[in-house]
Amino acid sequence: MFKLKENGTKVRTEIVAGLTTFMTMAYIIALNPNLLTGFGAEGKELWNGVFLATCIASAIGTLCMAFLANKPFAMAPGMGLNSFFAVVVANIVAMTGMTYLQSFQSALVIILVEGLVFIILSVFNIREKIVEAIPLGVRLGIGPAIGLMLMNIGFGSNVGVYSETGGPFYVMRDFFGALTATYAKTQMGSGYGVMILTVVTMFIGLFVIVALDRKNVKGAVLIGMIVASIIYWAAEAIFLHTNPFESLKTASFLPPFTDMANTTLFKLDFAGFAQIGWFTVVTIVITFCIIDMFDTIGTLVGTADRAGMLDEQGNMPQMKQALLSDAIGTVAGSLTGTSTVTTFVESASGVEAGGRTGLTAVTTAIMFLLCMFIAPIAAIIPAAATSAALIYVGILMLMNLKKIDFADISQMLPVAVMLLAMPVSGSIGHGIGLALICYTVIKLLTGKAKDVSVLTYILSIIFLVKFFLAA
Repeated sequence: MFKLKENGTKVRTEIVAGLTTFMTMAYIIALNPNLLTGFGAEGKELWNGVFLATCIASAIGTLCMAFLANKPFAMAPGMGLNSFFAVVVANIVAMTGMTYLQSFQSALVIILVEGLVFIILSVFNIREKIVEAIPLGVRLGIGPAIGLMLMNIGFGSNVGVYSETGGPFYVMRDFFGALTATYAKTQMGSGYGVMILTVVTMFIGLFVIVALDRKNVKGAVLIGMIVASIIYWAAEAIFLHTNPFESLKTASFLPPFTDMANTTLFKLDFAGFAQIGWFTVVTIVITFCIIDMFDTIGTLVGTADRAGMLDEQGNMPQMKQALLSDAIGTVAGSLTGTSTVTTFVESASGVEAGGRTGLTAVTTAIMFLLCMFIAPIAAIIPAAATSAALIYVGILMLMNLKKIDFADISQMLPVAVMLLAMPVSGSIGHGIGLALICYTVIKLLTGKAKDVSVLTYILSIIFLVKFFLAA
């Protein structure tokens, strides 16, 4: 079914790759409901509903990717998009006076509309045409830019340390960025010990992965994360005198289906949706569509390039099916109770572990479903261990910079801007948008306007409007 021999892979390799992908993105299971419910401020019942919706919608989208496109990419509610969704819900509360739950259910209708729009665009190949409109040089730079973004996540936002002095404190900004070790210790207070453990664990995991990969050990990334986790747990118990498994004592392994049925499952509030106002709705839907479309395109192209799945023109086979899977996942998210589902950049870790087919995605999807029952276990995986994998994969993705012609300013400048924009803005879509604008302007100013396709002009104008004119 998955054409393993044709893709030069084996069942064991695909399963290990799927587990690797899952471990690097398992954080979304708890983080997504935290972001969408104000870290539990809106009540445990809604939190539980969003938690289950995250697991189920991620599994549905990932299974579609496996069976429709036969690609090793995983899906989940997109970071950035979920934060934007939470802002939209808060604004609906302010505009209409509805409760947070009612506003949440009204906003789910917006996600449904977005998903249906994407299904139509995918069926009629419009999204695929948009991919093809991205200039080859920009497409070749997407992978390395995502690599820098992964490294930025690994060294930055993936691990946040809190203490009585505040937080979050991050590895690169607050530890390596401190003037002196004494200053860092003073700033972090009791969190300094956790930060030291995080940094040491992160680099041990990274070096273990590199050493194993150099020896061609299959599953090097997964093994490295497991080694890093064991070291972290042991050090936490020995040096910090805390039990890393304390949360398991009171953890519940029964999925809260009743809470989901009461709050999010098929709870789309069309009456509340009608109160938002059509202009506001259209603006929000367009914003969601632009961000999601280019985040997904960027992740697919960048990760597929690293896996050697792109042809000479920089196109990925089965792109239409992959984009359709993304759209179906978003519809599933709206019906179960979460924000836009998109292809996760952490899929690159599974690709680096050898994943080449939909069997990798099936494995990840199964883990998402199991997480409805074993979420407490997934929650104790140290963020430092997943950071090691993200940093390693990010470094490898930078290797594709060698494909770019740095003597050609029309390639170099857009890619250079994108390399900076993605990790700093935290948005793949915005990075691509800036690169397209730079490419188009350079071609116009150098008298090569005919080299730019009509669709590329249109995309550049859309991003200009989004960045400077959209309300």
